[in-house]
Amino acid sequence: MMREWLEKRFERQLKLLGIDGQLRLANSSALIAGLGGLGSAASLYLTAAGIGRLVLIDNGVLELSNLNRQILYTTEDLGRPKALAAAERLRALNPHTDIEAHVMSVKDAGIENLVSDVDVILDCLDNWDSRMALDKLSWTLRKPLIHGGVNAYYGQVTTVVPGETPCLKCILGPARSSGRESPQVLGPTAGVVGVLQAAEAVKLLAGVGELLKNKLLIVDLKRMEFTVLKLIPPKECVCW
Repeated sequence: MMREWLEKRFERQLKLLGIDGQLRLANSSALIAGLGGLGSAASLYLTAAGIGRLVLIDNGVLELSNLNRQILYTTEDLGRPKALAAAERLRALNPHTDIEAHVMSVKDAGIENLVSDVDVILDCLDNWDSRMALDKLSWTLRKPLIHGGVNAYYGQVTTVVPGETPCLKCILGPARSSGRESPQVLGPTAGVVGVLQAAEAVKLLAGVGELLKNKLLIVDLKRMEFTVLKLIPPKECVCW
């Protein structure tokens, strides 16, 4: 019955992933840290793709200014915790994906247990301090981390795999500030980058395609240019 359901629901991607890849995805889990513009797109596409379990982390509530890019929510969700509203919407999209929601930050007690229990982490955060905390957890617990960041028309994506790539701190430098760096964001910029993060996660979990390991993808929607940079870790950086 499970195989028949998989073949029907995912018939448009089965030839790309293969039944074995689809089953690997169905038996995999991901933690999405941050349920704003990036997390909205990434969580929707991972749920639609048939991932087995999603762990959602966000300690914010939905504000009116979020709605230009955070497509997971509606006006009726204003004032609600994003993690809870997101879980409700994603369960409606695919009831076969186990959705686990936590109203918390990546610095709160208990985050280490959540990270240790998933196969991949998606960094959909909006501040450097939290990113560095998540990067350290990724490296300590040996969990792949898919980083996404946006500002205005621009975005970036890379996949960190402990033991195969440098850590995010090596790539982007240490924490720069404790505040949000991206107050101005075109909605589609967040959507494009979040979808790219979801694509990386699907490939990693299903075991298909090439990942952005040791590469940084730069998205420029103002000029409609996509550039891939080869990453060379700095000699002076020792990963955490």
